[in-house]
Amino acid sequence: MSEYFPYNSLRPNQEEFIKLVDNAVRNGENLVIEAPTGFGKTVSVLAGALPYAKDMGYKIIYLARTHKQMDRVIEELKAISKKTHVSGVEFRSRKELCLHQYIQNFAPDAYNAMIVCKNLKKLGKCEFFENLKKKKEEFDELVQYFIQTPAEPITVLTYSKMFDFCPYELTRKVALNSDVIVASYLYMINPAIRENFMSYFDFDYSDLIVIFDEAHNLPDQAINALSDKVSIHSINRAIKEADEYKEHETANFLSIFLKGLENLYQEKLKDMKVEEVPILPESIFYHVFDVLGINERQLIRILDQMVKAGDAIREDKIERNLPPRSYVGRVGEFLLLWFALIGKEDYLFLMSRDKGFSLELVALDPSKALSFIKNVQSAIFMSGTLTPLEAFADIMGVEGRLKKFPRMVKRENALVLVARDVSTRGDERSLELYKKLARYVVEAAKFIPKNVGVFTASYEVLEGLLSANVDVRIREETGKKVFIEKKGASSKENDLLVMAFKEEAKKDGAVLLGVMGGRNSEGQDYSGDEMNGVVLVGIPYARPTPRVQAQIRYFENKFPGKGRYYGYILPAHRKLVQAAGRVHRSEEEKGAIIVLDYRLLWKSVQRDLPDWMRETLKPVTLASMKRHLIDFYRGEKIKVEGT
Repeated sequence: MSEYFPYNSLRPNQEEFIKLVDNAVRNGENLVIEAPTGFGKTVSVLAGALPYAKDMGYKIIYLARTHKQMDRVIEELKAISKKTHVSGVEFRSRKELCLHQYIQNFAPDAYNAMIVCKNLKKLGKCEFFENLKKKKEEFDELVQYFIQTPAEPITVLTYSKMFDFCPYELTRKVALNSDVIVASYLYMINPAIRENFMSYFDFDYSDLIVIFDEAHNLPDQAINALSDKVSIHSINRAIKEADEYKEHETANFLSIFLKGLENLYQEKLKDMKVEEVPILPESIFYHVFDVLGINERQLIRILDQMVKAGDAIREDKIERNLPPRSYVGRVGEFLLLWFALIGKEDYLFLMSRDKGFSLELVALDPSKALSFIKNVQSAIFMSGTLTPLEAFADIMGVEGRLKKFPRMVKRENALVLVARDVSTRGDERSLELYKKLARYVVEAAKFIPKNVGVFTASYEVLEGLLSANVDVRIREETGKKVFIEKKGASSKENDLLVMAFKEEAKKDGAVLLGVMGGRNSEGQDYSGDEMNGVVLVGIPYARPTPRVQAQIRYFENKFPGKGRYYGYILPAHRKLVQAAGRVHRSEEEKGAIIVLDYRLLWKSVQRDLPDWMRETLKPVTLASMKRHLIDFYRGEKIKVEGT
């Protein structure tokens, strides 16, 4: 057993996992691993990577999507440290690791917090940063303390408040000397953030072992990190801002540019029902070229000037204690990027309708976000849902070893039922269909004890269920409370919703209505009675929007014969499997998965399901579903009329 494995006994297959990781990092190989929920992937990958990393001085960068997943890594590092000393620290954005009131009040997001922080330090206006030099000895002692004890961000914040130190700089200093740095994917997949991260620490890629947790999220996250968008609202605000700061050339340029965009909008989107349309990237500049008589070099000079003006505007706003955003700088940065990407086949240039309209740069190749991994010592990708592994490796451009561990769900603890008479295919959707789907959902909520998750193919399908009064009927016929996931809710709002839902597991139970691919069907853990079954309403195939069609075409060119599968079919199946996985968080947990879509009976769909789902899958009608659930939960407390 590894000296870095802190527990007394190993779960099934953990030893093989640890050895696999150890061999990969020693041989400088990449690894793509599928292992089930409850396997103990986090501690296993650390136990496998740490011995060689510590011996050779490699830095482990452990990347996850959510704060909860990042905190889990720190918990495991604490456990390991009780046996063999190991150091680690968790990165958050500047906004989350900041005590400065100005940033707390005015920086709306991580990007603005980064820019404001830079300006505050430059102007000598951050006492917490200045204290690092004034109280250097105390600061160095605190750094040493955290190198001895892996800590969550809340602990770093608490100690920083006590000494009036900058928590972000403290975290960075600890990270410089830590064995493991835990961070969001963005630190490595967003090119600008990665560049800052690497240059601050003076890391060489060859000194890194990079671990991607919950790697099934990577394709979408990479696309988001490489894409960008600017709205008509921002351009209008940029014109006002340029006037206010007497940047007359910029104001004139943007006014003419905006007129050209409005002409394009009238031509492309005004009278159409579509929400987005691809445009020729050069076309947004035609009007300014005509009116101002400028060439491409002069255009770049104007855009560069906008970026510089943006920096000066932010500095001025900080001096005046105003919100530090610069619309001139933001629009300049976006248009420079847009111009630089003209001619690139791996980008789609869109005009989209969005409370007015927006320009969007949509990345099509997620592997571009991982171009750096060819230079690292080893990259490890792991998740409970990566099947088929070859497709994931293709899409993300990963060369390395692939390994799939069996799921630990006991056959008698899993039931997968597929309704043979309903589907959410577009041409079948109607109020009658939603009433039929609602009947299935209500009956399932009756027969599944305690808490139930209902995850739909899209918000449109969720709205369809609500139009059939599914929430009212659940409350009336089961007595269970109903919680509905809100589109666009903040993380805090959603966390409170889920917390309240979980609490109901201690009482009569509740039903959570949400969507597949959402944060509650993927990022949340539900243990015990917190989710004894899920109803999956439909298969979450994306609508055939221009961006989806462009993705299919791009993959078809890159992987002939696989474009539609990689760009459209597989992402939907992965979301469905992720949602199904909310039920069994360990091999002992018992739960039913009900899929309301007969397409899951098709062999072409089933090939993307994990073995345990295929092996226990049964076609049902409403009547036979009830019988199967009664047999499955026999002996459990079920609230059913007449029982």
